[in-house]
Amino acid sequence: MRENPFKAYDIRGIYNKDFNGETAYKIGFFLKDLFGADVIAVCRDIRNSSDEIADFLIKGILDSGCDVHNYGYTTTPMSYFISFKKGYKTTVMITASHNPKEYNGFKISGPSASPVGKEAGLSYLEDAVTNKECIVKEKMGEVTEKDIKEEYVSFLKSNLSDISNLNVSIDCSNGSAGLIAKDVFKDANIILDTPDGNFPSHSPNPLEENSRKLIINEVKKNKSDIGLLFDGDADRVAFIDNKGRFISPDLIINILAYCLLNGNDEKVVIDIRSSKSCVEYIKLLGGTPLIWKVGHVFAKAKIKEENAIFGGELAGHYYFKDFGNCDSAFYAAILVLNTLKEWKEDNIYLSDFIDEFANYKSSGELNFKVDNKEKIIETIKEKYKNENYYKYYDFDGIRYDFDDWWFNVRMSNTEPYLRLVLEARNEEILNDKIKEIKNLIKIA
Repeated sequence: MRENPFKAYDIRGIYNKDFNGETAYKIGFFLKDLFGADVIAVCRDIRNSSDEIADFLIKGILDSGCDVHNYGYTTTPMSYFISFKKGYKTTVMITASHNPKEYNGFKISGPSASPVGKEAGLSYLEDAVTNKECIVKEKMGEVTEKDIKEEYVSFLKSNLSDISNLNVSIDCSNGSAGLIAKDVFKDANIILDTPDGNFPSHSPNPLEENSRKLIINEVKKNKSDIGLLFDGDADRVAFIDNKGRFISPDLIINILAYCLLNGNDEKVVIDIRSSKSCVEYIKLLGGTPLIWKVGHVFAKAKIKEENAIFGGELAGHYYFKDFGNCDSAFYAAILVLNTLKEWKEDNIYLSDFIDEFANYKSSGELNFKVDNKEKIIETIKEKYKNENYYKYYDFDGIRYDFDDWWFNVRMSNTEPYLRLVLEARNEEILNDKIKEIKNLIKIA
């Protein structure tokens, strides 16, 4: 069955099933209408279909009378860097991020790397692709080949301390991270850095347990201080500690808070699924945590609106005011490595810091493929709305906070799933409450 590729904050689906070359051509043709661009920057990841999609997209842009600056293969954060550094009104990244190899899509940025979601232009594009006719302009646009790699690598390295005292292992997932990993982290133990759109060694999604096996083995084998695992387009990164343990991505928010907060009431945006320890630790450091919606469109807009210093998500996205309010997995990794380098000088290791937050037990993100998502959420809401909770959020699914546990249940904006995250003071409460909510999902 065909899925609508126009999602809440990007365009994504199975190529030649959910969308095709004609769709890409039409997206390109109407793209300049969003912000009145006379030149559009086009980037793409290393997926097998990205070259073909780029050809259709660029043809559409040119036929609309708009010029193209073609940056070729990049990571998604490189496309954001291009947007806010070079002043484009519109930048498009061809990518499906962490999805399986048959998927592809588009992440579109407006002026200053502002995110383009449903309300900011995707609804217009969806309507135009479906209902409008492409009338080719007499004066077609022109293509200019561009390259940002050297400038982007230089920017990253300028923020990287001397980390020669660290033993670092990195897994690039055969994705776009391999385009720059050896240039940035020249002394690291790097595996799967050859881009391959088939992702032959494991899924490009670092949140899948099977995807983490190789990097965990590398950390243990090499006695590394840390392991880094990048997703397909290098906008997300997962961390493995020196004991070979996967670190829940929301706990990395605490390390970034340690690194970036100065006790001056700086704001930090965290998504609604993030650990209660993040709220507590940010407050301890003198910052202000702001719980907000899941998704890069919402996170970036909130960071800009609140002038927050950074933001983070359970999925492994980390956003920075100093990076155009955008996410960059490499920038996040650099900040963590810089901090870890200082800790190691005092014989403090990553596992020591993470263990400080072991007072909460988390379910991680549990996914349920169901048809009646809205009904299930209402059923769960009816169950808990009259119980003794102290905080309730309703802006991204529902979240109820109780004294010794909390949960969030929400509909995915990019995949056909209902997602549940639950955290509790101990394993017994955690398991009891997971079972309780699973039963509610079954009977709804």
